[in-house]
Amino acid sequence: MKRIFLIGYMGAGKTTVGKDLAERMKLSFIDLDCYIEARYHKTVGQIFAEKGEEAFRDIERRMLQEVSMFEDVLISTGGGAPCFFDNMEFMNANGTTVYLKVSVQELAKRLEACKGTRPVLKGRSGEELVAFIAESLEKRTPFYTKASIVFDAEVMLTESDVHEISEALENIL
Repeated sequence: MKRIFLIGYMGAGKTTVGKDLAERMKLSFIDLDCYIEARYHKTVGQIFAEKGEEAFRDIERRMLQEVSMFEDVLISTGGGAPCFFDNMEFMNANGTTVYLKVSVQELAKRLEACKGTRPVLKGRSGEELVAFIAESLEKRTPFYTKASIVFDAEVMLTESDVHEISEALENIL
C-alpha cells in the first residue's frame, strides 16, 4: 500500500508532476482542491469568498483526512494545506510527503501566466508578485521542509522535464 502526498507552493508543479508520477507508479491521483470542489460543488475561490479562510481550512483538513484513508494513492495538496492544524504531521504519519521545492523567481514566472485563475494573485505583477510569493514562501517553508523528501523541481519547462522529475521521484520512492 502506497500513499504519497505532494506538497509545495502554488505553481510548484504538484498537479502536473503528480498526474505523471501516479500514472508511472500505477497509483490513483487526487488533487485535493479538485476533490473539495467536487464534494462542495463550488470552486475553492467561492468557498473562500462565502465562508472565509478559517472555514475553508477546516474543510480542507477534513477532506485531507478522508482521502488519506485511500490506498495506493498520490495526493496533490493545496499550497497552504501543510501549514494549518497538524496537517503536516498527519501526512507524515500516514504516508510519504514530497516537497517540490522551487525558487521565488521561478514561481513568479510560472504564476504570472495563470494569476487570473488564482484569486490571491489577482492584481499583482512584477516585483509585487515576487514580494508576495517571497513573503508567503518564507512563512510556509518551515512546514514544507518537514517533508520526508525535499525535491528540487526548479526546471519544468517541457513535458520531458516533467517525465524526468517523475522518474527521479519514482526511483527515490
